[in-house]
Amino acid sequence: MNNPWNKVIYKIWAPVYDKFFNSGSFLQARKEIFQELPFEKCQKILFVGVGTGADLELIPHANLDIKAIDFSPDMLEKAKSKFKNSRIEFLEMDAQNMIFPSHSFDYVVASLILSVVPDAEKCFQEMERVLKQNGSLIVFDKFAPKQRKLAFGKRVIRPFVQLLGTDIGLSFEKLYKKYSRSLKIVDDKPMMMNGMYRKILMKKEV
Repeated sequence: MNNPWNKVIYKIWAPVYDKFFNSGSFLQARKEIFQELPFEKCQKILFVGVGTGADLELIPHANLDIKAIDFSPDMLEKAKSKFKNSRIEFLEMDAQNMIFPSHSFDYVVASLILSVVPDAEKCFQEMERVLKQNGSLIVFDKFAPKQRKLAFGKRVIRPFVQLLGTDIGLSFEKLYKKYSRSLKIVDDKPMMMNGMYRKILMKKEV
C-alpha cells in the first residue's frame, strides 16, 4: 500500500463505504464503542482517518472541539456533507505525518485506519505524540491473532488484499510494544468476526 494508491482506492470506496462499514455489525460495534466513552464538554478530540464521518454521527459533537482528518479528499467530502452546519474542522492530512503540536488532544480516535495506512507504526507513533498526558487513545480495527501465526490462507491472500487498500495481517502487539511504557491498555475487547476486529482503549501515562 502507498499513499497515492490509497487515494485511488478510496475514491472508488467513497460512494458505497457507508453501505458496508456504517451498517449491520460495523454500526453496532461503533455504537458500543462510543456509548462507553465519557466525553466531557469542550474536550479536544481528534478523529484519525475519519472517512465518511460514521463515528461522528454517534457522539455529542456539538459540545466538543473536534478535528477530523483523512488522506482521501473524496471520503472527506462525504463526511463534510453530513456536518455542514457543525463546528467540526475537517482537514485533508496524512495520518503518518500530522501537523498538530505534540500533546494536543484529550482523545484520539482511530477507527479502521491502522490497517489501511502504508506505515502503521508511523501512524501509531503520531497518534501517541499528539495525545495529551492522561489522554485516551481509542482504536477499532482488525488485527492478526494474538500469540498465533496468521492462518496459511490469510498469509497467501494478504498481498492481494493489500492491493484493495487494507492489511489483514497487522499485529497490534508488535505496534504497541514500543509504546508500552507511555500507553497503558485499559480495555482490549473482541468486537466482530471471532475477535479479528477489536476495540482497544489506551491511556497515556507519560
